[in-house]
Amino acid sequence: MIKRPRRLRRNEHIRNLVRETRISKSALIYPIFIVEGEGIKEEIQSMQGQYRYSVDRLSEICEECLNAGVHNLLLFGIPSEKDEYGTGGYASDGIVQKGLIEIKEKYPDLFLITDVCMCEYTSHGHCGILNGDYVDNDETLEYLARIALSHAQAGADMVAPSDMMDGRVAKIRAVLDENDYSDIPIMSYSVKYASSFYGPFREAAGSSPAFGDRKSYQMDYHNRKEGLKEALLDIEEGADIIMVKPAMSYLDLVSEISKISNVPLATYSVSGEYAMVKSAANAGFIDEDSIVCEMAVSAFRAGSDMYITYYAKELARFIDEGRIG
Repeated sequence: MIKRPRRLRRNEHIRNLVRETRISKSALIYPIFIVEGEGIKEEIQSMQGQYRYSVDRLSEICEECLNAGVHNLLLFGIPSEKDEYGTGGYASDGIVQKGLIEIKEKYPDLFLITDVCMCEYTSHGHCGILNGDYVDNDETLEYLARIALSHAQAGADMVAPSDMMDGRVAKIRAVLDENDYSDIPIMSYSVKYASSFYGPFREAAGSSPAFGDRKSYQMDYHNRKEGLKEALLDIEEGADIIMVKPAMSYLDLVSEISKISNVPLATYSVSGEYAMVKSAANAGFIDEDSIVCEMAVSAFRAGSDMYITYYAKELARFIDEGRIG
């Protein structure tokens, strides 16, 4: 035989030399949940090893991330009070805004991305302003733009709208530019499916809808072409980075979009993926570390440029150890 692919698998040195997919710590993004109150570090029941932090204890997780070499954080806020219009989302003293100010003052080298949505802040748990039982797309755009602007004013390095309203990227871009924040990039949750993988997150953030579901704005998981359309629309509207969410069950979309997109592509390994791995590992059914590495590499191999994951600190360690990278 002339062609023997196994020649390039003979030992670890040559396997590393010819590796096609490489991962860097700089491509990892770690989500953090911030709550009102003081002295709080509260484990999330459905996400073992993940916590809600009050502002005064954010330094603990920031130090952990810096020590691991993870410099990119995605911030979610959990307010003490909610109302029909999600006022806490865009208040200057809102929970994310306070978190931004605290982290930026102490850790200026951290890159802070903020989730821009209303579900954590509305009393009804939906991602926008209601007109009866239906989320009013165009009225919601005004509020999303207010949230994004307030985050930029508090020190956000990037804003990430996750609501799936039509036209929100264009609206946010216009409002940021009008207020002299033209240098703040937008990472849009462009291809976000109505997924059952979000269950643990909704417990973590207290964002379950009080009635109905989110299928009138999040995407039907049967659809592929619609995902391509959503990605291209957000790019046209000015998105600097687009995202596919969830990651693991949608790698076909990651692959296809990476081939047609001229902007960086993010994937979000969501709470349900994390919880499944933790549960199976606790039961002794899988090797947790190996599964985490394999899941991450699969996203990058499919075409992802960055990876949002609750395992970011562990992945950074695995990179240091040479297990992936």
